[in-house]
Amino acid sequence: MKVPKLIHTYCPYCRKHQPHNVKVSTSKYKAGRSMAWGTRKHERKLAGYHGKVKGKAKVKKQGIRNKIMLECQNCKKKHETVISGRMKKKAEVLRE
Repeated sequence: MKVPKLIHTYCPYCRKHQPHNVKVSTSKYKAGRSMAWGTRKHERKLAGYHGKVKGKAKVKKQGIRNKIMLECQNCKKKHETVISGRMKKKAEVLRE
């Protein structure tokens, strides 16, 4: 999916439509926190204390969302937006 370098869209900081610079920021979900209580409890169980630990349930993988980072040319603030739900073709910025 090709995206133009400059998009005229709404800026939530200026509260009006402004031109925005576009940068592709499609990414998968980040891993969980390693120091979270549940993660540490799971690690202790895997280390051999207590009974057998239940593994993670197999889930159907979801496609990642096509996100673009918009930088307002007026106020220089950045905000992210999803351009096309679940990804079929990865977004790329048009070169001139």
